[in-house]
Amino acid sequence: MTSEAPSSGGQKPVLASQRAKAEAEARGEKPKSRFANLFPLGYRDSFSQWWENVPAAVAEHNVLSFSPYLQSPPTQSTTALAISKPAADGSIVKSDEEKLEKTTSATAISKDDPYGPRRWMSNLVNLSGKNRALNEYSVERVGEKSDQTLVMLHGYGAGLGFFYKNFEGLSRAEGWKIYALDLLGMGRSSRPPFKIAAKDRQSSVTEAENWFTDSLEEWRKARKLERFSLMGHSLGGYMATCYALKYPGRVNKLYLVSPVGIPEDPYAVNQELPEPTHSTIQAEVTQDQSMTTSEDKNNFMNARSKGEAEAAKTGQRPQRKPLPKWFAYLWDANISPFSIVRWGAPLGPRFVSGWTSRRFSQFPAEEAQALHTYAYTLFKQKGSGEYALAYILAPGAAARSPLIRRIAGIGRQYMKSDGSLSTNTDDPGRRRETGIPVVLMYGDNDWMDVQGGHNAVKKLKEAQEKALSEASEIEKKAENGSAKVVVVKNAGHHLYLDGWEEFNSVVLKELEETRKHERERRQGLS
Repeated sequence: MTSEAPSSGGQKPVLASQRAKAEAEARGEKPKSRFANLFPLGYRDSFSQWWENVPAAVAEHNVLSFSPYLQSPPTQSTTALAISKPAADGSIVKSDEEKLEKTTSATAISKDDPYGPRRWMSNLVNLSGKNRALNEYSVERVGEKSDQTLVMLHGYGAGLGFFYKNFEGLSRAEGWKIYALDLLGMGRSSRPPFKIAAKDRQSSVTEAENWFTDSLEEWRKARKLERFSLMGHSLGGYMATCYALKYPGRVNKLYLVSPVGIPEDPYAVNQELPEPTHSTIQAEVTQDQSMTTSEDKNNFMNARSKGEAEAAKTGQRPQRKPLPKWFAYLWDANISPFSIVRWGAPLGPRFVSGWTSRRFSQFPAEEAQALHTYAYTLFKQKGSGEYALAYILAPGAAARSPLIRRIAGIGRQYMKSDGSLSTNTDDPGRRRETGIPVVLMYGDNDWMDVQGGHNAVKKLKEAQEKALSEASEIEKKAENGSAKVVVVKNAGHHLYLDGWEEFNSVVLKELEETRKHERERRQGLS
């Protein structure tokens, strides 16, 4: 698969590696090898970063320091190796002589804040069982009652720090408290051993999903939240959907930001067929973000060929060649990309630069460096939640249990009188949800399938029509279901970063609408 894609003008864009080669030749220098262009961080710098061993808490802090109006980000240091007091400029530097006592919470108040003041908090929320805790970051307005909550979940192998361009903008909404969580076994959350006891495929998928959704539900109880809005990016979007299905009545609005796992792919769900030949991992590593944010090329993960598209129209199954045996073997053996980073030791930062140099190429150098260091500190940590990927997705990154089959159930689940999921049709005390708003968001250059989003909207609306046709007058008045697709301009898969200003603006409007509706709902219940 090539990372080149036709631009709107019919010409192929020049990739970063091609530009670097041309510039080197113009200076009379010997161009770098293809390997060097793929992993631009030099060996010496890679060894230096590995040797320095920056704690993840420090790296997270430095990324969050780019949040406007926040002079010194709070950073609970429970998972840090060593961390010193903030310097005069608000940054944190390591010190062999000075180490802070490990803490599970930290708080900071923004200064000279035209939208505040606001309180920023970093916490480690302990869950039941051994070595189970979620890293949490929150923002709320001081002096106001926060009667609404937005919870944000990151994508595969990432961390809450990648939302650093959204915290300040979204926390401008009155009456809202913003939470971002590191998924269990990822980011700076604890990393317990990931084990699957189920033997068959579907049970394994469910058990892997429950690893994340059950920990989120436990966190909700710890925070004593009755209902909240839930946002998830990529794998986080997949898990947000699973949570809404398993725990009805808890989500009042669902934001699926370039979610993985919606479309159905027969190769991912049928063991008798070869696995898909293309992977979103390829697009994620090889696409240059500066190109992604400047041209319109949204299609099925930039991987659907003309033959496949034609086959989709005719209903015939497209022909595919199996993946290379080594790739399928590594996937099935659960050898994650982060395992390679860990095995690489001094070469680990160099391997990570292959992703970060392209994914953050649109940002200023200092910001891009902080993001690179943050990514490396997360990738090198003990493997845990990352191992769920092989159970949930096929090697081509299509879902083994596609959400398109299940998404119509969002906001339509039956609940027991205590609010838990009910599967007993003879239970006289059970009631049915009356729909929740679902917003699917994509970048206009996203390599996730935007058509999958439109298909999901169709399923949700069909479910709403059916529910209304069978509803009582009271249920009709309580109906709250809606679904739509929003496309953010000049953005790729990471639209919350690429098009953060438009992204924040869209979500802010949705938050205002949700607060108004929830206020009316409570008044109706009183």
